Amino acid sequence: MFGILRPCARHSCPSVHEAWRAHLCGLCLTLRDRHGHLARMATNYDGLILSVLTEAQSRAQSQAQSQTGAGPNRRTAGPCALRGFRPAEVVRSDDRGARLAAVVSLALAAGKIRDHASDGDGIAARRVAGVPMRATAAAWTSAARRGAESIGFDTAVLTEVSARQALLEASPGRGLLDVTEPTETAVAAAFAHTATLAGRPGNVESLREAGRFFGRIAHLIDAVEDLAEDRARGAYNPLDATGTSPAEARRVCEEALHGLRLAVRDLDLEERHLVEALLCGETRRAVDRAFGTRAHGAACAAHRTRAGDTSPAPSDAPPDGPPGPPQEPPGRRPGIALTAAAGIAVFLTCGLYRPPWSEYRQERCMDRCFCDACDGCPDCSGCCDCCSACSDCGSGDGCCCGDGCCCDCGS
Repeated sequence: MFGILRPCARHSCPSVHEAWRAHLCGLCLTLRDRHGHLARMATNYDGLILSVLTEAQSRAQSQAQSQTGAGPNRRTAGPCALRGFRPAEVVRSDDRGARLAAVVSLALAAGKIRDHASDGDGIAARRVAGVPMRATAAAWTSAARRGAESIGFDTAVLTEVSARQALLEASPGRGLLDVTEPTETAVAAAFAHTATLAGRPGNVESLREAGRFFGRIAHLIDAVEDLAEDRARGAYNPLDATGTSPAEARRVCEEALHGLRLAVRDLDLEERHLVEALLCGETRRAVDRAFGTRAHGAACAAHRTRAGDTSPAPSDAPPDGPPGPPQEPPGRRPGIALTAAAGIAVFLTCGLYRPPWSEYRQERCMDRCFCDACDGCPDCSGCCDCCSACSDCGSGDGCCCGDGCCCDCGS
């Protein structure tokens, strides 16, 4: 699994985390039911926001939830290793939002494999050993195109991203926003199509704008997280190629976060809480993880003070330094068999186990765990901010999620 939207159970409202898990597991099972077991490896944290947006705009879903407490697009899934072998309520695999999330996840995963192959990176780039992965990418691309046609979506905007990105990277003198444009356009198209699926044409432009900002943020986070490794390998990185410092990239992300929040506020939604918690709150948290908590640290410190917590706030990363604490270089990758065995172990342990060559091996539990729900997670900076993204919090009255979680974050 990959993506930047990874809510942690320790700072999320129970209802938000449960709803997020329903969409995450629903996406995984939709990939299995419609595209085969192997397709579950394409499960994308960010792709599930399409399922969330479609449901949030659906009037029928909102009416069913108000009457029965559960929507018509839910079913009970059996035990799963990633849920501790517990059953759960998940989004149905025939739901149009889940189907859109599935085809987008497949297309993105296929593109990621093609990028590795073209960059000469990893197993996908090897002449013989990489054949199965490249064949899988081709199969996923075809499956995504067929699945998208059934819901009226054109995956060309997704599959063309890699080609357009390569052309931009080969052209000197490009600005940072020129380089992020293909990603922005692809995400904008996917976001806008959720309004079509939900029958909310009035939301199309606001969703397109939200998609552009979210795509820009995701692209820049990926760039700053890969900066040290790209420099060590002499590989292309958008920041170095455009002469952009991490501090400047942070500023661009902050502006995009503001635009994203405004675009989300303009949406006509039946249910706002999960959408705002993910697109506003968790996107903010993803930026803080990548760049350090300079901008958001003051707000968290103020809330801890109001709550009577006088513990020091997390230290801030230097403006122009590499994000996060210095990491030891990952170990050398072994052969194909051991890599495959390690991959299975990572999958079965929900990401808690990471092999010696993994860049995540020394990370905290919350950054290693796929589901971010393990009991050993730290306190996520110690502030009760599950409602920090709510549009009602700005009034100073606080907000309630309906499950006993109330706070006035003042953000």
